[in-house]
Amino acid sequence: MPETRFDAIGTAWTITTAEPLAAPVRAAVAGLVEDYDRTYSRFRSDSVITALTRAAGTVDLPLSAAPLLSLFDSLHRLTEGAVNPLVGHSLEKLGYDAAYSFAASGPAPAPRWPSAASWETAGATVRLSTTAPVTLDIGAAGKGQLVDLVFGLLQAAGHRELTVDAGSDLRHAGGTGLRVALEHPYDATRAIGIVPLQDRALCASATNRRAWGEGLHHIVDASTGRPVQRVAATWVLAADAMTADGLATALFFTDPARLAEEFAFDYVRMFSDGRATFSDAMAGVLFS
Repeated sequence: MPETRFDAIGTAWTITTAEPLAAPVRAAVAGLVEDYDRTYSRFRSDSVITALTRAAGTVDLPLSAAPLLSLFDSLHRLTEGAVNPLVGHSLEKLGYDAAYSFAASGPAPAPRWPSAASWETAGATVRLSTTAPVTLDIGAAGKGQLVDLVFGLLQAAGHRELTVDAGSDLRHAGGTGLRVALEHPYDATRAIGIVPLQDRALCASATNRRAWGEGLHHIVDASTGRPVQRVAATWVLAADAMTADGLATALFFTDPARLAEEFAFDYVRMFSDGRATFSDAMAGVLFS
């Protein structure tokens, strides 16, 4: 099947479709991704959210921010503050800042959500207001949402057999499913199992994906400012990539049963000591 490849938001993308993407569709995908990055990237001086790092204030976000921030509201509550879109402050203190200094000055809890920031829908936009300078980081679910937005654009353009793959976040539709290897978090040349994927999203997160020092990586407990150590990797199957992405992050901090009270998903979770747990539907996907 034809593939369209490009790099964006710090990862490699592959779009696979039954028919090649027409030039206007490729341009629309590129524009969508650029708009998303220009809105949410904390690494760009010209992004919408960067203004909030300098002073308290209000910014207008696209209406698609509503389901994203609503998901963060739920995950923040279910993880008792460990998942927090203001975790950018904690990441900066650990050296994962806009300049990529990788010079850690020590752990620091993120500003509290939602007391330091609040949001509301306002007509065709979402209004995000802060009471102090904050660094928004939507990495816990944002890449998954962007996968969904690209996926929706392609479906609207008439594509029915397709896969959108952004690094470790995938969404598939069509009559022929995929078999996706689960990368070993300590050895990228190995897999710990294979998951079938059809008409769903599969998202993964691992402590080795963005690491820059001993014990320093991008999966940080926002309530303490410290990188997680107990869990090494997670994989989540859900109906959409935004939800799967967010839950993959939340599984580093809370019990799957707690998340299952409000979300429908399947999962594999691998601990730092090599143990793995999984939902009933994932029984048999791991290698023995």
